[in-house]
Amino acid sequence: MTDSRTSEDATTGSNERFERPPRYEAVVRWAEYIRDHPPEVWGRQQNAVVNGQIESARAVEVNAEDRARIRAFADAELRRDEERNESDPE
Repeated sequence: MTDSRTSEDATTGSNERFERPPRYEAVVRWAEYIRDHPPEVWGRQQNAVVNGQIESARAVEVNAEDRARIRAFADAELRRDEERNESDPE
């Protein structure tokens, strides 16, 4: 997204506080929306976004070496997430 900025890229106000990127506000609005509406309403919308991202990713040419590197990274992240969930049950 074009509004993705890091803290180094963001502007500061007159009081020198960090101003949140516009994407943050969109995430907050989406969280409120899914909190206030049943999955039957927002599920199709979310599926459309995810499916679009998958289609975009598939359209990119990736060689076998890069694909293996990406898969290894994703597998490691999933393992770390599982370990965190096992050690910190809700």
